[in-house]
Amino acid sequence: MPQSAASPSSPDPAPEISHETLAANLVARICHDLMSPVSGVVSGLDLLEDPNSKDLHGEAMALVAESARRLAALLVFQRAAYSPGAEAPPGPELESLARGGIAHGRAALVWDVDSGPLPGAAARALLILTQIGAAALPVGGRVRASSTVGGGWRMVSAEAEGGRVKLHPEVAAGLRGEGPGEGSAGRWAQAYWLHAHVRSAGGLLAVECEDERLRLRAAFPA
Repeated sequence: MPQSAASPSSPDPAPEISHETLAANLVARICHDLMSPVSGVVSGLDLLEDPNSKDLHGEAMALVAESARRLAALLVFQRAAYSPGAEAPPGPELESLARGGIAHGRAALVWDVDSGPLPGAAARALLILTQIGAAALPVGGRVRASSTVGGGWRMVSAEAEGGRVKLHPEVAAGLRGEGPGEGSAGRWAQAYWLHAHVRSAGGLLAVECEDERLRLRAAFPA
């Protein structure tokens, strides 16, 4: 049973964060994630429209196709991760969503989750934990996603392992339910949304960061 990332005993009340502040920063984060594949589509189309670049049309079409696939995967991921009313997909589809959510980074995903469906709250938490774990591996590594049940709790976790593991201070603050501070408000909003989501479901978050390993866990009443 993990302890809360905000406190080793009973969590302190979360600071008052307005819905408008959280929504604005979360939208900024989502737009940031989508910008890279959108830019790839636009760059490919520009090459196709350039009469002096006919010899690059094959590469341009490949860039458009790959960027469009990444864009579609990220859109589906964001909808599943941040839509509380969305139904939890079965295991294979959840794995596909998780892979699509980190495909733009350098981390590889190891999926160690049962094929049966997870409850909606746990499934959404696992998607975001996986994305946060992958973002903590700027030079690559692996993220192991897993799920266990025991002692009246269901736990989902993402363990990131690799060189130069880095959990940004604003992400750590968001996971603890604290305000954004001076760091990236987009990264903070994702972590704070996860904190609020887990808390509202009666769960707890735990974070452990070592030199080359980051463990992120969310536990929900089973």
